Amino acid sequence: MTNRRRFLEKGLLTIPFLSNLNVFGQDSVKKPIVISTWDSGIPVNEAAMTILKEPKGRALDAVEKGANQIEDTINCCVGLGGNPDREGKVTLDACIMDEKMNCGGVAFMENIKHPISVARKVMEDTPHVLLVGEGARQFAIEKGFKAEKDELSDDAKKSYENWLKKSEYKPVKNIELQQNNAFEKRKGPFAPQFLENGDFNHDTMALLALDHSGNISGACTTSGMGFKMRGRVGDSPIIGAGLYVDNEVGACTGSGQGEEVIRIAGAAMVVEFMRQGKSPEMACKLAIERLVKINPKKARDFQVGFIALNKKGQYGSYAVNPGFVFSVTTAPGNGRVIKAKSYFN
Repeated sequence: MTNRRRFLEKGLLTIPFLSNLNVFGQDSVKKPIVISTWDSGIPVNEAAMTILKEPKGRALDAVEKGANQIEDTINCCVGLGGNPDREGKVTLDACIMDEKMNCGGVAFMENIKHPISVARKVMEDTPHVLLVGEGARQFAIEKGFKAEKDELSDDAKKSYENWLKKSEYKPVKNIELQQNNAFEKRKGPFAPQFLENGDFNHDTMALLALDHSGNISGACTTSGMGFKMRGRVGDSPIIGAGLYVDNEVGACTGSGQGEEVIRIAGAAMVVEFMRQGKSPEMACKLAIERLVKINPKKARDFQVGFIALNKKGQYGSYAVNPGFVFSVTTAPGNGRVIKAKSYFN
């Protein structure tokens, strides 16, 4: 496996990769649009765009379909193929929110392949917002979801065995994607890779969509921190932290160390800055500055990256440390990966 510390040296050679958002002429961006975290968002966006390209395609359906795409892959940080907790069990978190402020989530759920779809069922079929653990699993089965086998994927098993050699809790700031022939044939060039040395990641697939009708929805799905404490839940299933949508203003989601995002109710904070008239990028920047201010020294050792989308179709991002990227798609086949600006350089 290629050295994942060399950030994006190979995997993005065929994708337009830009760092200056102004080149896209954001004042003239047209609906629909979908943005997502990381370069693994390219195929996620493509899946979402199969819905958004239709005049009546709904943003809510698009973000669910996009999240399902990566939940179906075998990768280190989303879905049942992801890295397990310290007990060797994969637990999944997800949430979804639509243009009417309807929202639903699941956390600490095992053996169900599509947590984002279960989250939508929580939103639509229950009076609750969040179901957790065995209750979430039981609800999913009652709704017709299949209980999958309780076993690790081959890569997750190898990664877990390597981690057990030292049992160190050592996050990696960014998921750095590499492309090699064997990996591409098996999982596709954009699937986040497992780490060989026992380090782990905490990265999430999160996406926001604006449809032809001008409505925004968002989704967030993850297997959480690899080798986390049993029962740990991050920001990803928490409305207001990992995801927030206000159809009058815009939406925000992100990726990174969830504990830090929860401290500042990150996604809701970004949306409130946009409500004050800030651009999506500036809103993300102000939230990151608030987060770093808590403990600047500590902030150098973790990553949080926000992405935001407003009602005009303008988008932006900002991160604590360099290395965060996000994907933007406005029509089938035109996805591009953008380097986010960061507080530390």
